[in-house]
Amino acid sequence: MEFALFCTKVNILILILALCSPCKFIQSPMDYGPSNLLETKSSASLDFGRIVFNSPSAVLRPQSPRDISLLLTFHSASSFSKVAVAARGAGHSIYGQAQAIDGIVIEMDSIPSDIYVHKKRDDESGVSYADVGGGVLWVELLEESLKLGLAPRSWTDYLYLSIGGTLSNGGISGQTFKYGPQISNVLQLDVVTGKGDLITCSPTSSSELFYAVLGGLGQFGIITRARILLQDAPQKVKWIRAFYDDFDTFTGDQELLVSMPELVDYVEGFIVPNEQSLLSTSVAFPAHLGFMPDFHHVSSAKVYYCIEFAVHDFQAEGTSAEQVSSSLVVEKISKQMSYMPSLVYSVEVSYFDFLNRVRMEEMNLRSRGLWEIPHPWLNMFVPKSGIKEFKDLLLENISPNDFEGPILIYPLLRDKWDANTSVALPDAPTGGDGVEQVVYIVGMLRSANPASCAAGCLDDILRRNRQIAEAASAGRIGGKQYLAHHPSLLHWRDHFGRHWNRFAARKNLFDPLGVLAPGQGIFPRVHASAL
Repeated sequence: MEFALFCTKVNILILILALCSPCKFIQSPMDYGPSNLLETKSSASLDFGRIVFNSPSAVLRPQSPRDISLLLTFHSASSFSKVAVAARGAGHSIYGQAQAIDGIVIEMDSIPSDIYVHKKRDDESGVSYADVGGGVLWVELLEESLKLGLAPRSWTDYLYLSIGGTLSNGGISGQTFKYGPQISNVLQLDVVTGKGDLITCSPTSSSELFYAVLGGLGQFGIITRARILLQDAPQKVKWIRAFYDDFDTFTGDQELLVSMPELVDYVEGFIVPNEQSLLSTSVAFPAHLGFMPDFHHVSSAKVYYCIEFAVHDFQAEGTSAEQVSSSLVVEKISKQMSYMPSLVYSVEVSYFDFLNRVRMEEMNLRSRGLWEIPHPWLNMFVPKSGIKEFKDLLLENISPNDFEGPILIYPLLRDKWDANTSVALPDAPTGGDGVEQVVYIVGMLRSANPASCAAGCLDDILRRNRQIAEAASAGRIGGKQYLAHHPSLLHWRDHFGRHWNRFAARKNLFDPLGVLAPGQGIFPRVHASAL
């Protein structure tokens, strides 16, 4: 044990010295002995977006959080340190946020994925929870917790993301209106700061670090363990889709649904601009859809909308008939909605299959060679008062006929977000009379198939995304990017707005050299001798 630790220290010191040397002589694959910690790897310059490709000089595959702490401790103590460090989970970022050009990428999946699930006994105070490593995937936690009839409360649509990665951003899905984002369902964290300190933090212990890291875009520390709140998992889910041809009716019904958290467990929605969009979304919905909309009008292209909601069913075989079934709940809810007559479809699936629904679509896209292609996504938070104008802005800047990929749009509730965390939600738009409770998330999850969209086409999509984001951030709409990508410090200052000074102060406190998460492009690196 002591010899292995000594080897690790030597290896990391050699890495720091080599990368900081003016000669930059480490440019090729390397392996420093039995610990097998250091190597270069082409995958560290890739992410899901396939837009930015920044190659690191080395990759660290730690065997424990202590390896990360040693790296950053040596790094912080060096008087000539210039090397950036980025943590990489599942590599699902879009614009190189987990990359480190000429720096070090830490691949979190190399740490053993221990998952400990604590189920609260009936005679025990407290809550059920899971302790899980930052590099573990959410689907792995789900599989393990379901063995005890438990599951996390809040999710992302896609489960093959790392826990540390989504907690560094927010983590949202159709449950967010009810339970808040994933960062609102964390009890405790283990974090390695930019200075190399390995700290256990919570709302009552080292709370400044705890809240800084949640939604902090990796700027303050690397999450190595998280304690996630769990609840009883339902046996099945009643899953419903309803269609609309009027945007105001569509958003009105969504806001109706999120006002009923005692009945509804999940709410999302999406824009249906063309036949292909309808087919792609139904891949993840295992029921026959008889909806045959007319997208082609003489005057202009017709756009439709769809609400997707779900009700959990906890009834098992032999359950008392006095309990209200999910079907009766759905019937009660549906009577209050105003979807197009007869255009509502439902199916009952297992809880695991419901949460893992996007995996079906992934497999379909992989089989068609459409998964590992550029994904010029744009995600925005938009206040309720600006959502209709934002929808119009969005549709003005895309071609509905050939748009590939889903366009998600659904409401969240501001009071489910903790204002102490680092996530930037939109303030009230200019001229507004206060902070709005309802905030929409809009995800334009576009794919750029190289067969039909070459480099010039991709550049045009990215340019249009910037135009949409800049226009939506203006006073009248008042939106903010989620999973943000900004070109300058000035844009980042505008992004965080009145919380910028807090964000910058936290950076100075926990990562004064500015070495962490360089791919975000928020802070310049600081020479240690200047401190």
